[in-house]
Amino acid sequence: MANVRKFVLVVLVVIIAAPAFAQLSELDQYNPNSIEPIARYEHLFKRRVWRTIDLKEKQNKGFFARGGEITLFMLNAINSGELSDIYVNDSLTTKMSKDEFLKRLVYQEGLEIEAWEAGIEYYEGDQVSYNGTVYSAIFDEVTSIPSETPDDWEETPGVGSAVLFLPRQISKLRIMEDVIFDKRRSRLYHKIQSIQLLIPGSETLDQVELPLAVFKYKDLHKLFKENPATAIWINRYNIAENKNFADAFQLRLFRASLFKFNNPEDNPIIDMYKNRIEAVMASEWWEMELMEKEHNLWEF
Repeated sequence: MANVRKFVLVVLVVIIAAPAFAQLSELDQYNPNSIEPIARYEHLFKRRVWRTIDLKEKQNKGFFARGGEITLFMLNAINSGELSDIYVNDSLTTKMSKDEFLKRLVYQEGLEIEAWEAGIEYYEGDQVSYNGTVYSAIFDEVTSIPSETPDDWEETPGVGSAVLFLPRQISKLRIMEDVIFDKRRSRLYHKIQSIQLLIPGSETLDQVELPLAVFKYKDLHKLFKENPATAIWINRYNIAENKNFADAFQLRLFRASLFKFNNPEDNPIIDMYKNRIEAVMASEWWEMELMEKEHNLWEF
């Protein structure tokens, strides 16, 4: 009798808990970072890839119109607080603060001179920040302090204590996306997960590419849609066909080179080959492989 009671109790627990487990399983089927996510049970094929968009390329200049750069839009959104979730990397788990992001945005820090008075914050070339005011030396070299030799200095308005990168210097984006073949709809979909801001090595002091921060594409998509007057992709041939940044990404109105695809070592393509030329050729080859994969999946 005791065993029967235990069995009945277990059955009741399973019956009561089953809807909750079913609901949890259903929620787990969808990627929370995707726009209009595709349920995992509909995936016939999936590959995660990283692509680099050079905004200075002709095909990408719609995102980089002077005064309407996508990078300017994002920086303004960060400064205003509209874009508050800033991530360290594309795992989209570790966040950084707005102040930490602005520190990464510094092109060149001022150099503190301990031998000078406490009021001197930095100097660079013939400029010096003294007690919160920036001065420029009339002569070529900084040899004295503004307060001691005022005739040798003139005030420089609008200059801060550090030089920041300009939006046009942030000329690369790296998108992480999932390439998914939906077996029910028999279509290949590109689901962008994140966008990373990059400063190319040609713009940095050490000539090394500088990654700034990563943002969820879902957050950016929402922001693009909420700001139709400023988030504008420019059609260089017909401004009547200008589009929102979100629509431009959905329509794939950009040219991007394949940077990496998911692999056990997590290596970018350039690290898989002996030299840069081979890596560039391999990037194009892997791109063609993805296209061939889509073609082959149609045969199922």
